[in-house]
Amino acid sequence: MAGRDYGVPVQVWDHYGRPTRFAWQGRIHVVQQILDHWVTVREDYSGNGKRPERVFWRVRAGVGAGLGLYELRYDSTTEDWLLARTG
Repeated sequence: MAGRDYGVPVQVWDHYGRPTRFAWQGRIHVVQQILDHWVTVREDYSGNGKRPERVFWRVRAGVGAGLGLYELRYDSTTEDWLLARTG
């Protein structure tokens, strides 16, 4: 996905782990379509304890009729969501 990298924290509302909307730049973006989903193990994983995962969601979302491509990332260790990139 060609686009711009961000890595900024966002508030995400989800339904059973799947993002349904997120707040970014003062607006609520509604997820219209999930395009891709994958999971990676964090690089700092030592093999001990709970496996720290990063869960990625590539979505089509927007405000009103204006839709864009976004990549959201959830970190299972910190329980934080980031807007990883836009396209």
